[in-house]
Amino acid sequence: MGHKIVLGVQRSHHIQVILVMGVLFILLASVLAENQDYYSLLGVGREATTREIRQAFKKLALTMHPDKNPGDTSAHDKFLQVNRAYEVLKDEELRKKYDKYGEKGLDEQQQGGRYESWNYYRYDFGIYDDDLEIITLDSGDFEAAVNSGEIWFINFYFPRCSHCHQLAPTWREFAKEMDGVIRIGAVNCGDNNHMCRRKGINSYPSLFIYRAGQKPEKFNGERSKDNLVRFSMQFITTSVTQLWQGNVFNEIESAFSTGLGWLITFCSDTGGNRRAHTGFFHEGLIKVGWMDCTSQEQLCESFQVTTGATALFPPGSSLDQKGSVLWLNTLDSKEIYNQVINHLPDLQLLTSDTDSELCQSLFIHKPCVAVFKGLGIHDFEIHHGKDVLYNIVAFARDSVRAHVTTLRPDNFPSDRKEPWLVDFFAPWCPPCRALLPELRKASIQLAGQIKFGTLDCTIHHNLCSMYNIQAYPTTVIFNGSSVHEYEGQHSADGILDFIQDLVHPSVAVLDPLSFTERVKDEGQIWAVDFYAPWCGPCQALMPEWRRMARLLSGQILVGSVDCQQFQSFCQSQNVRAYPEIRLYLGNTWQGYNGWHRDAHSLRAWALSSLPKVSVDLTPESYRSQVLSGQDHWILDFYAPWCGPCQHFAPEFEVLARVREVRAGKVDCQAHHQTCQSAGISAYPTVRFYPYLETGRHEHSGEPLNSRDANVIADTIRQRLQQLSRRFHNKQKVTRSSPQV
Repeated sequence: MGHKIVLGVQRSHHIQVILVMGVLFILLASVLAENQDYYSLLGVGREATTREIRQAFKKLALTMHPDKNPGDTSAHDKFLQVNRAYEVLKDEELRKKYDKYGEKGLDEQQQGGRYESWNYYRYDFGIYDDDLEIITLDSGDFEAAVNSGEIWFINFYFPRCSHCHQLAPTWREFAKEMDGVIRIGAVNCGDNNHMCRRKGINSYPSLFIYRAGQKPEKFNGERSKDNLVRFSMQFITTSVTQLWQGNVFNEIESAFSTGLGWLITFCSDTGGNRRAHTGFFHEGLIKVGWMDCTSQEQLCESFQVTTGATALFPPGSSLDQKGSVLWLNTLDSKEIYNQVINHLPDLQLLTSDTDSELCQSLFIHKPCVAVFKGLGIHDFEIHHGKDVLYNIVAFARDSVRAHVTTLRPDNFPSDRKEPWLVDFFAPWCPPCRALLPELRKASIQLAGQIKFGTLDCTIHHNLCSMYNIQAYPTTVIFNGSSVHEYEGQHSADGILDFIQDLVHPSVAVLDPLSFTERVKDEGQIWAVDFYAPWCGPCQALMPEWRRMARLLSGQILVGSVDCQQFQSFCQSQNVRAYPEIRLYLGNTWQGYNGWHRDAHSLRAWALSSLPKVSVDLTPESYRSQVLSGQDHWILDFYAPWCGPCQHFAPEFEVLARVREVRAGKVDCQAHHQTCQSAGISAYPTVRFYPYLETGRHEHSGEPLNSRDANVIADTIRQRLQQLSRRFHNKQKVTRSSPQV
């Protein structure tokens, strides 16, 4: 018996060891799978653009998809990993969080849990990604493109839209026809949903012409190639001059005198290919003209041409010297463009080819485009976007107006007294390049208040390591001895909000001591966010939390606790997950369980906890206190079942704290006749009942259409001031009247 027990124990122990080893192996495999680098999964470098990421994912989707591998039981799990990698890296904000914190910085419930069918990736995914004549724009480069000064015709499409697929062949033909005239673009609204919504795109496909500084023009006609061409040509403003006997020599000599050359097409009709090279040349680069050899036969012969030729007359050339004229034996617009560019005068050379000391002193190690701001040779900004004309033009125009400078060790603001915003970045990083134009916008709005600089961490490794820069872009505010890392959306508005909050903090940074002393005070209501810096949802909440705090100013105190820094304290408060949002009134608290974490939803939740100040009115108290009383009243007529009424209720309680008036609520479900007599036909209805000098109120009150407490309060104050002035004026008239 004992022997059997021992054997049984030995055998059980052996099985347990095998099971434990198996579990460990599974866990190890799971950890390795989870920790697989997303860039490696997609086979792209960390500098890959959104388009390159999308193209790489499409190739993998067509081969790895479970629909194509029905016999592989692990195909689903493998493709889920690849799909999650794509969902994260295509999103600018998620990509930065992943680069900085890895997978632990992402919300596990957010991305990559489902995927489309194989046919979707084969036929619907990224319709124009492989078309050379069509430039696919993403949120990172859209603004730079449409504000570059060139004309853009953009197709906003959705991958699942059947009309978008029907248009695709026509759009490709149209793009080839207009190549060299205007820019033809496409925006995948499946990948850029937020941007498309901001642009007001609510149907697909939507076709818009964009010109810098002007309102976009929508195309609403029949989507044929000819109609698209006719529509787009009306926006081309490049001056193409018709030359004839009466103006040709004066026009050419006038251009030569200003240092410009001429590109002239000699043709036998009014069409020809003159359209093909109008879009390439901006004013100030070269003059473009055409000559009709049917009506100007002798003039064409004087140029020794009959028809169908294009000639370049470079600046300084002579009409009498045949060798100075370049005849272009091609009708291809790009070839014409390249030949013209090659024969234009070279740019002015500021230094000799061997002078490398200047570049070294500026830490410039490879060819680049830079804008010098006119404040000395060391105040400049380098272009880090795509090396294409529209991007460079947009950069040059914005950089001249902006106050952003390229930083180096000798001008880095480590010990400056004035505040600085420093953007630590890498030129290969797409989110970095998308942030740079937003920094320029913010610098213009904050000129004189804070200085802006950028530091290239691929060059200045030591400086970036000194400030523990682990991901790009990382934006830091240096304000004297204080250092604040920016966490928020990569937008000018987000940066402005963050800086405003630094100047006038709306969120109190709490530690265990201040939490105990301030939050546990019985007389104050506190909204507190328990967070961890590495937590993705926490980072998304931060700008909304600051915005909510500003909206609640003077009503509820708002704070935050860093649970990475004060881990044991958060554990003692039973904080189990991040972010944990709580509302404290002394030692009691309630948690936020709402679905939305935007500033307005959080504000409504916080206000709902305030003690009620408004008065519930009955028909009797409505008549005696409002209609016959001697106070100013603001009334909310509502119904308990009305959703907008419930949403407005906390807003009305803010109004109830306005000292100049009393606030009352009338339940129109319980007191239907009272509301009917007041002329109430919709809920909620807000009415102002001022106490008039006659001693009686208007029976129906004065309607207030806003549902914003601040707006309503301002309206009431203005109305009370008007009534006060009217009352005093009447008193003056009465005193000055003769006594009978």
